[in-house]
Amino acid sequence: MGLHAQVRTRDGWAVQHAVVTVTDMTGAQVLRAEADAEGVVTADAPLAAGPYTVIVTAVGYAPAAVTALVTASGRAEVGRVVLARAGGVELPPPGVWTLDPAHSSVGAVAQHLGISSVHGRFTGFGGRIEIAPDLAASRVDAVISAASIDTGNGLRDKHLRSPDFLDVEVYPEITYRSHALSPAGPDRWTVHGALSLHGVVRDVDLDLTYLGTGPDPWGGVRAAFRATAELRREDFAMNYNQVLQAGISAIGTTLRVELDVQAVQGEALPQG
Repeated sequence: MGLHAQVRTRDGWAVQHAVVTVTDMTGAQVLRAEADAEGVVTADAPLAAGPYTVIVTAVGYAPAAVTALVTASGRAEVGRVVLARAGGVELPPPGVWTLDPAHSSVGAVAQHLGISSVHGRFTGFGGRIEIAPDLAASRVDAVISAASIDTGNGLRDKHLRSPDFLDVEVYPEITYRSHALSPAGPDRWTVHGALSLHGVVRDVDLDLTYLGTGPDPWGGVRAAFRATAELRREDFAMNYNQVLQAGISAIGTTLRVELDVQAVQGEALPQG
């Protein structure tokens, strides 16, 4: 008896906060229900036999409307209703995307004295993303100039470029090359890849969030992403530290990497 439906994104994830409203052919509302944690909508109240309009809404998604026919048993099996993200496509179109350094940032945060954080960024970087029709086969390649580190303090930056840390004369580039991608939520993926830093190559996972796709003022199409990762300095042979009298390390042993990225569809960046 009643109504049964499943609400999903285009790539199959449950939309937990969806609301289903059922109206009869006169436009009068006869039923309203919310999706559960699995995106399933179930309502036990019987409906009179006949056609109905089922409207599915959710914050951040374009509404969808389908027609349902209630049988003599009083039940309507709507099936799967797919919601598209409002304001853009669900995923970036397949193809090559070029990183736009002018509208992207590569940042790092380290603990200082155990009580505060030092924020830095790399100003020189580039890369490309290849979105595959099978999203799991997509690839990311990025190169960062190690000497472009900038924390807003000249003496500190000089030390970070030295052999105690990045040793930029010997290892001028930091590279990241992905080898797999796995879903972690409706808008999130885990990027599995290899990071080459300070002469050491280690597998590093990025927690990636897709922020949307849209046109830019120069006639191009852009996709935006945010990604984070946690690194341990000792994993990359950067073991320098200064221990204060109280036994507190001046510099934390972990580093949080924060990426805000815009990529432009195509092999080259637009002029402008």
